[in-house]
Amino acid sequence: MYILGISCYFHDAAAALLHDGSLLAAAEEERFSRKKHDYEFPQRAIDYCLRAAGIQSGDLDYVVFFEKPFVKFERLLISSLGTFPRSHAVFREAMVAWLGDKLWIRHLIQKRLGVARNRILFSEHHLSHASSAFFCSPFDEAAILTVDGVGEWATASLGIGRSTDITLLKEIRFPHSLGLLYSAFTAFLGFEVNEGEYKVMGMAPFGTPRYADKVRKLVRVSSDGGFELDMDYFTFHHSASQTYSRKFVDLFGAPRDPGANFFTAASGFPSYFGEKPATFDALAKENQHYADVAASIQLVIEEALLTMAAAVRRETGLSRLCLAGGVALNSVANGRILRESGFDELYVQPAAGDGGGALGAALYGYHAVLGRPRAFTMEHASWGEEHGPEVTERFLRESGLAYERFEDEGKLIAHVVDRLQEGKVVGWSQGRFEWGPRALGHRSILADPRRAEMKDLVNVKIKFREPFRPFAPSVLAERAERYFDLPGAARHYPARFMLYVVPVREEARSLLPAITHVDGTGRLQTVRRDTNPRYYRLIEAFGEATGVPVLLNTSFNLKGEPIVNTPAEAFNTFDHSGMDVLVLGDYVLTKLPSAS
Repeated sequence: MYILGISCYFHDAAAALLHDGSLLAAAEEERFSRKKHDYEFPQRAIDYCLRAAGIQSGDLDYVVFFEKPFVKFERLLISSLGTFPRSHAVFREAMVAWLGDKLWIRHLIQKRLGVARNRILFSEHHLSHASSAFFCSPFDEAAILTVDGVGEWATASLGIGRSTDITLLKEIRFPHSLGLLYSAFTAFLGFEVNEGEYKVMGMAPFGTPRYADKVRKLVRVSSDGGFELDMDYFTFHHSASQTYSRKFVDLFGAPRDPGANFFTAASGFPSYFGEKPATFDALAKENQHYADVAASIQLVIEEALLTMAAAVRRETGLSRLCLAGGVALNSVANGRILRESGFDELYVQPAAGDGGGALGAALYGYHAVLGRPRAFTMEHASWGEEHGPEVTERFLRESGLAYERFEDEGKLIAHVVDRLQEGKVVGWSQGRFEWGPRALGHRSILADPRRAEMKDLVNVKIKFREPFRPFAPSVLAERAERYFDLPGAARHYPARFMLYVVPVREEARSLLPAITHVDGTGRLQTVRRDTNPRYYRLIEAFGEATGVPVLLNTSFNLKGEPIVNTPAEAFNTFDHSGMDVLVLGDYVLTKLPSAS
């Protein structure tokens, strides 16, 4: 039985395909369209899933959409009418957008895929999130917590998963939303909503949460896990262009200029910003205010999530928790939930945001609707498109590029390890690309974490991004506890997917300066031999050569672009950046030193 799940029309449109309940392929549309956070109908992602399975759309038994469009439209109408006339722009945009394809999803799927009307099913947004976590987990029974911006009406839910059943017991409804609260601060701090939230998380350690009490005026959290926003501080419920109100600005000051460079006294002024300004001290002091605001909203979000998780723990009595929704990508909060909420184990699948709703929808259809038994656990994230040696070599030959092919994997890995030890920055493209927003050793940029200068070097050469953004460590799973404070590291699934921020052990910080954030933490990825063998062997060989089985890992993309998919995209990123070496499967390209 083939079941296709689809999510789209908000952000991160995606498709996922199951065969007899096991995942065959999953991808977000942006990887094919090259439009970051592409929200349109994911035709290219669907086509990829069908190709990966070797089937046509006529072979699909069911298609499941990740939410209920008419219920969502109802919320838009009621919310807009409730705040009219201030919401006239939101109302107009909703009518234009939703009276087109967005509302008539069943008809659109029939038209695009030729699937019979009675074979098209609909889940609910937060039920899709819950399904994407629980049905991918190794748990037969677990508590479930979903938190995001907004689905149809719900912005958070708690429930229980048992075998093939999920029951959502409680929910918080729009406009009260932790996701939209965090997004309001994202916009205030000068970053793009639904894109820059992780920048706020990265900025926070450069600040002090001196404004936490002010943030708590905006959101009241009760001991039972419920919460409520003071809507006087927000405009997202009636404005199409602004998320926070004048009262918000009166409380926190003027918003940060999105075009201004961000730096503090702690971060310093990186060379890629240009010449250090004469007014550095004054500008650093001004930026410190925004870092303190970031630290404050991050702390309050962590507190709220901890309160909610503890409430779920008490209410369900269960020791395992599945997290989903965009807020579950907050790796700092996840680390604290593991340590402080009373749960023994967490599970978060790598595409916890809306893209993951496509997978959740398909799994909900297979298990909850059709009652089929579970036989799948998501052990890794490599569910995207693969480009074999024939495709890679054809591209290289047709492009007239000089390359070296290593038919012996040991020699390939030794070559790359030598380049890393020389301080080279390596683009690493192997196998199927990752599901979700994290690069996990299939589409990664790699460097030596022992070199403190790599933070600036990778930014100068490739990423061109803010100095407060941390780089992640990839570490052999069985060696992780030597460097990171994560007891039982190898058994934690979120650590496989780079979804925990944990302390770097004090004695390891001087060994790993390039991946240790300013607050002494790292967003680690544990790498296993059985799920990512080539990447494991690379890290293992680097460890044998240096004594440190850890690599600096960041996503294989330029600033503002999706992570690469094809060999051509990988080469284009390599060519337009200062990367030194590109590894495409067994093929290696090396830039010649520039003339002095």
